[in-house]
Amino acid sequence: MKKSIIAFTFLFFNLYTMTAQEDQYIWLEEVDGKKALDFVETQNKTSLDVLMQQKEYQDVYNKSLAILNDTDKIAYPAIYGDFIYNFWQDKEHIRGIWRRTTKTSYATKNPVWETLLDIDALSKQDNIKWVYKGAQGLYPKYDKFLVNLSNGGGDAVVVKEFDAVTKKFIPNGFSLPDSKSNVSYLDENTIIVGTNFGEGSMTTSGYPRVVKLWKRGTPLSDAKTIYEGDATDVSDSGYLMRDGEKSYLMVGKGETFYSSKSFVMVDGKLVKLDIPDDANMSAILNNQVIINLKSDWIVNGKTYKQGSAVSANFISLIKGVKELQLVYEPDAFSSITEISNTKNYLLLNILNNVKSELYSYSFSNGKWSKFKIGAPEFGTIGITDVNQFNDDFYFNYQNFLTPTSLFSANAKTKVVTKLKSLSAYFDGTKYKVEQFKMKSKDGEMIPYFVISSKTTKLDGTNPTLLNAYGGFEVSEQPFYSGVIGQAWLEKGGVFVLANIRGGGEFGPKWHQAGLKEKRQNIYNDFHGVAEDLIARKITSSKYLGIMGGSNGGLLMGVAFTQRPDLYNAVVCQVPLLDMQRYNKLLAGASWMGEYGDPDTRDWDFIKKYSPYQNVNKDTKYPEVFFMTSTRDDRVHPGHARKMAAKMIDLGHKIYYYENTEGGHGGSSTNEQRAKFYALYYSYLWMKLKN
Repeated sequence: MKKSIIAFTFLFFNLYTMTAQEDQYIWLEEVDGKKALDFVETQNKTSLDVLMQQKEYQDVYNKSLAILNDTDKIAYPAIYGDFIYNFWQDKEHIRGIWRRTTKTSYATKNPVWETLLDIDALSKQDNIKWVYKGAQGLYPKYDKFLVNLSNGGGDAVVVKEFDAVTKKFIPNGFSLPDSKSNVSYLDENTIIVGTNFGEGSMTTSGYPRVVKLWKRGTPLSDAKTIYEGDATDVSDSGYLMRDGEKSYLMVGKGETFYSSKSFVMVDGKLVKLDIPDDANMSAILNNQVIINLKSDWIVNGKTYKQGSAVSANFISLIKGVKELQLVYEPDAFSSITEISNTKNYLLLNILNNVKSELYSYSFSNGKWSKFKIGAPEFGTIGITDVNQFNDDFYFNYQNFLTPTSLFSANAKTKVVTKLKSLSAYFDGTKYKVEQFKMKSKDGEMIPYFVISSKTTKLDGTNPTLLNAYGGFEVSEQPFYSGVIGQAWLEKGGVFVLANIRGGGEFGPKWHQAGLKEKRQNIYNDFHGVAEDLIARKITSSKYLGIMGGSNGGLLMGVAFTQRPDLYNAVVCQVPLLDMQRYNKLLAGASWMGEYGDPDTRDWDFIKKYSPYQNVNKDTKYPEVFFMTSTRDDRVHPGHARKMAAKMIDLGHKIYYYENTEGGHGGSSTNEQRAKFYALYYSYLWMKLKN
């Protein structure tokens, strides 16, 4: 038996090695290779020469940039102590400013902002294209912050400690060079750090596997190791969880994208918590740790169902005793999208048939009671931030036709106040939103939204844009987009958002129905929605375009290689496409929990849909538009480059644009974002207008 396993491994390795060697486009994986960049420059010019000449281009660019730079857009709050912090970009602040105001001032129409850090000025000073990637404050005064800055917009960041009083970086403060790091304060003079400490300190996915405590004023080399994970883990990290004035040093051993082991530091030793590996710990409130279940959990003969939220007495749990209370149990059409907490209340954001409902929960006498927050209905709610020192919090609300609004609320008094709202960038009264369901290949009912003019005729000639994601338990919910309104709806287009499997719209089961060998379910769902749109005469294949990014870019690649007859335009953004090598490129190995491992027998099912391996010379494909970023250090730009090159050599016409910065988001500034919008809407109108 052992010999046969070794023989199979040896055979598979040789087959893989031969396949890699036979990949004549592998040179395009060299991100900054001269030959690769020459290819990018040539393809960019060829595509831009066509797309920037489309009559829609300048109009979409101008209107998109105006929306992005609108000074009346919502300045989303981040609460730290007595201040509201915000990161802001507009035409005067291309790379943005990090700023703050008082809570009283924030509640007014025109808050008075104090600039803390000007990223444009910093970029000019350092001669580096800095992109702000967030900051973490020091509890409870929040007079110091760990600021994350990316060179060009990638996930790897430089960490610098910032003094919020002097508004300057702290000389000899905590700082880390460019890396995919995990950092947070333990106390004023100690940080919890995971970073590239040198050889062997990172996982095969490119994330930290070693957790250390670093004392102020000492070299990083003297930091004390408190945990070492395995190289095959996705990411191992340390962090702090608070329960009022109490704090707990936690360590997470992220073995896969969806499973981890949790530890808590007790008397200088790490204690493993006896909870399911696939569960998420969300908060600790009054000694009740909130656990979101991804599978059934049987405790003391009682089954807590998949998708439920339960609480456990945290001190007892540390001692190995499970004292559980049910907080929330979903039905077939609902799921938890967010769990958060104020000082005294738990907040649950529930998705019910892809529409949000917000509840506050309190714990007394050993039981949880709930109250529904008076938020707007029939749309999407997002908890923006909560106050650790009282029960105030902020949330936003949006739907396809209603401009996004920001609300302040109090979990105790239940008072809700509308604070700010986006401008209406298009007249929503002209359009209607419909929710349909179609039966997928295996009989599952798949919902999707259609946004169209009230005067739309069902004659099969409507330019229609179908968008979906289908992975990583990401729920596709109604959202307001001035860009879609102006660049698509107002010009006569129909917009469709599909809630295919792989997402989290109906809880963990909806996601798990598309994992690994079940992935074809996701693609069948997407093809089925397209067919249903055609059957309803909303559109026809001639007028149907599709768009998706990242995992959604993989979805686009599978869609046009499996069913090229259904689509006439494809916008494939920052995509995965070569699923034989994805786990060897940048963060790809971290996603094997989603897709499987192509270096094992998993390749038997992966190879059936991998777009790069399934594109061929003799099939007629739509003229795909590939978009990516040179500085994307999450999904390798080689995916889009190789697919584009292969299709060109096979005689297929394609369009290609690669931004030289921007990370996985594709762009770093509003100008770059506006250009992206202008390019792909110009492409879509060029292909789909009747």
